[in-house]
Amino acid sequence: MAPATPSRAARPAAVASAGPPSAVDPLVIGRRVRHLRTHRGMTLEDLGAAVGRAPSQISVLENGRREARLSLLEQVASALGVTLADLLSPEPPSRRAALEIELERAQRGPLHAALGLPQVKVGRSLPTDALETVVALQREIARLLGERAATPEEARRANTELRATMRDQDNWFGDLEAHARALLDAVGHTGGPLSQRATAEIAAHLGFTLHHVHDLPHSTRSVTDTAHGRIYLPHAPSASTDPRSVVLQAVAAHVLGHGEPADYGDFLRQRVQTNYLAAAVLVPEDAAVAMLSSAKAERRLSVEDLRDAFGVPYETAAHRFTNLATRHLGIPVHFMKVHEDGTLHKAYENDGVRFPSDALGAIEGQPVCRRWTARVVFAVPDRFSPYYQYTDTPTGTYWCTSRVQGGAEGTFSVSVGVPFAQVRWFRGRETKERAVSRCPEPDCCRRPPSDLAARWEGRAWPAARPHASMLAALPVGAFPGVDQTEVFAFLDRHAPE
Repeated sequence: MAPATPSRAARPAAVASAGPPSAVDPLVIGRRVRHLRTHRGMTLEDLGAAVGRAPSQISVLENGRREARLSLLEQVASALGVTLADLLSPEPPSRRAALEIELERAQRGPLHAALGLPQVKVGRSLPTDALETVVALQREIARLLGERAATPEEARRANTELRATMRDQDNWFGDLEAHARALLDAVGHTGGPLSQRATAEIAAHLGFTLHHVHDLPHSTRSVTDTAHGRIYLPHAPSASTDPRSVVLQAVAAHVLGHGEPADYGDFLRQRVQTNYLAAAVLVPEDAAVAMLSSAKAERRLSVEDLRDAFGVPYETAAHRFTNLATRHLGIPVHFMKVHEDGTLHKAYENDGVRFPSDALGAIEGQPVCRRWTARVVFAVPDRFSPYYQYTDTPTGTYWCTSRVQGGAEGTFSVSVGVPFAQVRWFRGRETKERAVSRCPEPDCCRRPPSDLAARWEGRAWPAARPHASMLAALPVGAFPGVDQTEVFAFLDRHAPE
């Protein structure tokens, strides 16, 4: 594939016989010519006669419709009594000229064309206040459309950046661990699973009371009234949600001093931090590390044992294992949550496993190889016992343990894996299950076998059921997806007299 030709803006400025330095906008040159010409009391005819060109050619130059040759610009600069460098300065000659240039650029852009708006003639007859208003409206339209274009691409980019940060820190955040330790010390928790009573005591210690309601806004998991110190929770929590996590995530935002997110990336970072802190309270670092270190010494590491020891859901235990495994046990690891349709929901790795990704490096929504543990486990009839498998991949052999769990968004597999060299520390290493994955090679599992394709190629027309998030832009607002009107009306109903 041939290298792409750099755009005009990307090319270095250079004086060439074909025209002016290409880093200089013809619109700016044109406005500088017009400004200098009128300042000297010259007409288009006067300047045209001085350089041997028709007035119409000077008009085209001033309107920035065409790049002028360097020889013509040298003649124009001489006729106007300035140097060529003065004429090619990238700065607009006046505020009025800057507004005219901005409007001209906007009207020549794809946004203006897409809106089907008529062209505004940018000339001396257009009053400056009207020009300022039109430019301000154009900026606002561009801003609103840019905000509404917070597409899944932006979400994937933010996820990619955050995952890189997590990898750099081995998915361990010491400040969040310290916050969790302080909260547990404040309520005198000495060990074992955290009770719901102790969770409520943590909230009370921070000045909050808990209120279970029937009319919690549908777009929220909880609502915190910071003015009155009240946390509103669903009256009947979901069977797939740990009610302690919901409370702890709500108070975590207070503990961490979160304000309204500045953008989607900020929102995502805040969510990861609150989830991390909640899990660190449920599975305290000191106790978990002591247990895991002992299990490693006895070569019986198990996510299930961590789950059972602290009374948390399997996914929480899997997350905490990734938080602690590299920092405290010296074990690189990866985590995957895969939807039953085979697409990657979220993941983390620092062990070299290669997740499927798009051109931007984003992994969310990408199809996972059918031969990976995270996909194979869906076909295993025994949902009570953990499933173990070795998988040979282009980047090495990995051992994984996986479980299937239900949720509001469907059924998911949750998997934790390590490179082959680390499997000696784990229960389940004796498994005979093994698979070979050649993904991303199409022949591995994405392209149908030739005999199957021969029978059905051109004879099938499936009706796809894509995820809505693949098609729609992300909801806008400080908290994407949250209906603020509904939240404020809810708080109004429940605020104390």
